[in-house]
Amino acid sequence: MLRSPRYWHSDGTIPRLLSPLAAVTAAATARRVARPGWQASVPVICCGNVTVGGAGKTTLALDLGARLIAKNRVVHFLSRGYGGAVSGPHRVEPADIAARVGDEALLLAAVAPTWIGADRAASARAAIAAGAQVLIMDDGLQNPGLRKDLSLLVVDGASGFGNGRVLPAGPLREPVAAASARCQAAVIIGADNTRVAATLPLPILSARLQPGPEIANWIGRRVVAFAGIARPEKFFGMLTEAGVIIAAKLPFPDHHAFGHGDLDRIMAEAKRYEAVVLTTPKDAVRLPAAYHDRIGVVGVSLAWDDPAALDALVAHYG
Repeated sequence: MLRSPRYWHSDGTIPRLLSPLAAVTAAATARRVARPGWQASVPVICCGNVTVGGAGKTTLALDLGARLIAKNRVVHFLSRGYGGAVSGPHRVEPADIAARVGDEALLLAAVAPTWIGADRAASARAAIAAGAQVLIMDDGLQNPGLRKDLSLLVVDGASGFGNGRVLPAGPLREPVAAASARCQAAVIIGADNTRVAATLPLPILSARLQPGPEIANWIGRRVVAFAGIARPEKFFGMLTEAGVIIAAKLPFPDHHAFGHGDLDRIMAEAKRYEAVVLTTPKDAVRLPAAYHDRIGVVGVSLAWDDPAALDALVAHYG
């Protein structure tokens, strides 16, 4: 994904001029989500958002999956498989690569069986036939094919809802009020810098990103950090906050397919600064195998302000 237009964060002339097109987008989404979806025989939990770009949906899905698995529930993930070539429904296999199924699907499949495909109902039927007791959707709030029992509106606390306008005038897939009406709670990840909590008619769950335990290997060391995610600065900021010394930051577009030219540049920067190279798990699955042993990976998880409230909510539906 390319960097979002600057006007998505303001309410100036360009957003106002684009407002008629935004109204068309909102109306089209409203018609689409009004269609009745297929009702699964097991609970369906959706981790969705109202903005384009990353808000932390996959991180939340992984967190919920781990919690339910710890309670002996058989969890299967459903994903669109963005960036992959397979149309689905397809169960992610050990031999699959990011170019085939998408990077997010590979991360999910490391935790629980994962199905990809644009037809979420078809994926759900396949998952249930394979023994799923709970389905967790990574994205799909605006996809009407499958009815959701619990929909969580995931919000990046740093960027919030931008200028509050719908595409192309702003970053929203649909009006916030419309999305909120189909959700049971909101999950705000990171400090609520834009104060969206006060504007949402939903129970609020708050969490912050925290690095995985492997971060201990890199604290106090000089690194070259690169990331091809929706907001690379979130990864860079997490490393800095943990005490990693970043000599160079190299952002790439979301889901970027790293070529040898990119990696030659990254490794040259590491040599220049006499540093090691770090990236995210989502980027690591898109790297050629020859680089796996040359690049460190720092994962991320969620630290909840009130984990008991989350457990109570999920237990009711999962």
